[in-house]
Amino acid sequence: MTVLNRRSMLGFALGAGAALPALAQVPAGCGEQPKTAPALQPPLLLTDWAWLGRYRADNEKLLASGQKVDVVFMGDSITEGWARNDPAFFSNAIVGRGISAQTTPQMLVRMYQDVISLRPRVMHLMAGTNDIAHNTGPMTAQETQNNIRAMCEIAWSHKIRIVLGSVPPASKYWWHPEITPKAETLAMNDWLRSYSKVINAKFADYATPFVDANGNVKPELAKDEVHPTQEGYALMRPIAEAALK
Repeated sequence: MTVLNRRSMLGFALGAGAALPALAQVPAGCGEQPKTAPALQPPLLLTDWAWLGRYRADNEKLLASGQKVDVVFMGDSITEGWARNDPAFFSNAIVGRGISAQTTPQMLVRMYQDVISLRPRVMHLMAGTNDIAHNTGPMTAQETQNNIRAMCEIAWSHKIRIVLGSVPPASKYWWHPEITPKAETLAMNDWLRSYSKVINAKFADYATPFVDANGNVKPELAKDEVHPTQEGYALMRPIAEAALK
């Protein structure tokens, strides 16, 4: 996710010259390690805010090869970690385009380069938890929904079908402990489920099997309540496969 607090990140963005804060301690097994989420580091924010350079060469190589792309998974660290942890799934024309720490406005900027240009049959979109975490500044649920709508409308205009994935109903974010996200993530998942029906998309419900009877994320599936473990991704795969069919 992010290694910067919001105040320090804003200071850099405004050129205030604030010192880079110490990296947060990453919980074991969360799918990230320190310094592996540069999407919100000030040098990159100021030179390639949406990190279009992350997959530029990969996209060019893929297009030059003539290989058919069936599905593009667009998302944040959950998607990026999925491609890393289950390479067998992300093969046979399934492509991962997740970037750790990213929010929906950043993904919206990447849509044409990282999805549309690859001409897939389906886009799998899983996004929103970093918006709730305020990774690129405070955002309302309406603003997140507008960005998701925009990405879906772009996909539909290019005859790309859509799978909307739910986000983990976390009760905390270790990198922003002052935020209590559970209610917002539950509401966002309710909206995603409803919106998928409106646009005739598939809804991949990863959240329900991730929680216990009290609605808390099962630690064996996501130790930090956000990033799936190997067991978590193994549980997600058949849900994704069913939605893609």
